Amino acid sequence: MLLVKSYTRPVLFLLGFNIIIKLLLAPLLELGNDEVYYWTYLLRPDWNYFDHPPMVGWLMRIFTLNGFWASEMSLRLGSIVASTISIWFIFKIGKLLSSERMGWYAAILYSASIYTGFIAGFFILPDSPQMPFWTGALYIMGHLMLRKSDENNWGIWILLGFVIGLAALCKVHALFLWAGFGLFILLQKRQWLTNPRLYISTFITILCLAPILYWNIQYDFITYRFHSERVTNTGVQIDSFVQEIVGEFAYQNPIVFILVWIAVILFAMRKFRFRQNRIGIWLLCMSLPMLLIFWGIALFNPTLPHWSGPAYIPLYFLVAAWFEQGKPIFFPFVFKMAIALVATVLIVAAVAVKFSPVNFGSKSPESYGEYCPTLDLSGWKKLGENFKTMVAEDIENGEMKEGAVLLTNKWFPGGHIEFYVAKPMGMPLIGIGELQDLHQFAWLNKERSPLQLGQDAYAIVPSNLPLNVAVAYGDFFKAIEKPEKLLQQRGGGVVRYFYVYKLKDCRKIPAPLIH
Repeated sequence: MLLVKSYTRPVLFLLGFNIIIKLLLAPLLELGNDEVYYWTYLLRPDWNYFDHPPMVGWLMRIFTLNGFWASEMSLRLGSIVASTISIWFIFKIGKLLSSERMGWYAAILYSASIYTGFIAGFFILPDSPQMPFWTGALYIMGHLMLRKSDENNWGIWILLGFVIGLAALCKVHALFLWAGFGLFILLQKRQWLTNPRLYISTFITILCLAPILYWNIQYDFITYRFHSERVTNTGVQIDSFVQEIVGEFAYQNPIVFILVWIAVILFAMRKFRFRQNRIGIWLLCMSLPMLLIFWGIALFNPTLPHWSGPAYIPLYFLVAAWFEQGKPIFFPFVFKMAIALVATVLIVAAVAVKFSPVNFGSKSPESYGEYCPTLDLSGWKKLGENFKTMVAEDIENGEMKEGAVLLTNKWFPGGHIEFYVAKPMGMPLIGIGELQDLHQFAWLNKERSPLQLGQDAYAIVPSNLPLNVAVAYGDFFKAIEKPEKLLQQRGGGVVRYFYVYKLKDCRKIPAPLIH
C-alpha cells in the first residue's frame, strides 16, 4: 500500500544511499582505462580534445583542486556529485509530468540502471558531467511543454539553449536533445515555429559549440574525421547490431530494460495514458529517434552501448507512469529486484577485482589476461611501486642512464602508465606511434621534452595488451634488452605479467605527429 504522502524524503534517502555507497567504493577500485585517459585532459587544458569536448577535463580540474589532489576518490567525486544532481532532476521531472510518486519511481529506475547509476554516475567519463545537463534540459522542456506562461518566457528559452550547449560540451551527441525536441515541436507545437525565443535558444547552443569548432579548425576537423571513420562501413553487420542490443540489455540493467520495453508496448496499446497526450509523445520523441539512429549505425558498424544510454532516460517515465496508474505501492517488488541486481553485480565485480586469484580472459602465455575486464581496475598502483624500485636499482648499478623516459604507443595502457607509474615518479611519458593510437598523448608530446639522441627509455607491456616492442620502437634505439617480468598477484594467484623493456641509446628522434 501507499505509505507516504510526500516522496521528497525518500528521494533524499535514495540520494544519500547512492552517495555513501559510491564514496566507499571509489577508493577501493583503481581507475579504469577510460578514466586514466581522461585524466590527460587535465594535464593539458585545451578548448577541445581529439576524442571529446573539454567538459570532463573541467570537471576533474574542479574536484581535484586543479590536479593538486589526484586520486581515485577525487577524480570520481565529480561524477558522484553530477549523478546526485541528475537523480534530483529526474524526481522533479516526474513530479512535473504527474506526481511525486512518478518522480520517485523514475528516480529508482535511474539509480538501478547500470549506465546512468554507475557507468555515468560513478566512473569519471564524458557522460558523467553530461547527465545533469541532459536531465536538466528535459526538466526545462517539461516546463515549456506544460506551462503556458513559460512559452513566452525569455529566461526559460535562454536557459534551455545554454544547458543543451553545456551538455554538448560534454559529448556532441547532446544535440539529439534539439533533434528530439524539434520533432516534438513539429508534431505538437508548430505554433512555436513563429516564436523567436526558439531560434535564440538554438543560437545560444551553437555559440556554446564555439570552442569545439575553433579547436577543430586548427586541427583540420580531426575529431570528426576520427569519429566518422568509426561509422563508415557499408556492409550489413548483424553481429554488431546484436552486440548493441545485448549491450543495451546489460548496461540498462536487464530488469530495467525489460520494464522499459514492456511499458513502450503497453503505452502503444493504450493500456495506460498520461494526463495530457503530448507528454507521452514528447517522451517518445526524446528517446526513440536517437535509439533508431544508433540501431541503424549498429547494422553497419561496431558501436558501444553507452552511446545510446541517454535515450533510455525519457523511457523511465513511461515505466513510472505505468506503475503509478496501478496499485499505490511505495517500492514495487520488481524495482527492488532491479536494485538488488545492481547491488549484486557491484559486490561480485568489486570482490573479483580485488581478490580473484584468476583472470577471466586469455590463459595463453602470449596474451595472458587479455579481455579480462577486472585487470583494467587493478594492479597498476603496485606496478608503479615495483617499477620505481627497479629504476632506482638500474641507475645505482649503471644499467640505465639517468634521465630515462617511459614510452607508450597507445592511449591504453598509456593512461594507466601515466597516472600510476610516470606521475608518481616524475618520469616523462612520451608517445611514439600513430595518431589514431596515441590520441591525446600526441598533444602531450608537445608539452614535454622530446626524446634526445643517446637517451635511454623504458617500455612497460602488460601481458593482456601484447606488443612487439622491436617493431614499435626498434628504429629509434640501438639496443633493446630482454624484458624483466613483474607479476601481478591477486588472491594468491598470478593474474597478469608486466614486461619491462630497457631501450638503450636513442639513435633517431621520432617525428612529431602534431604541428
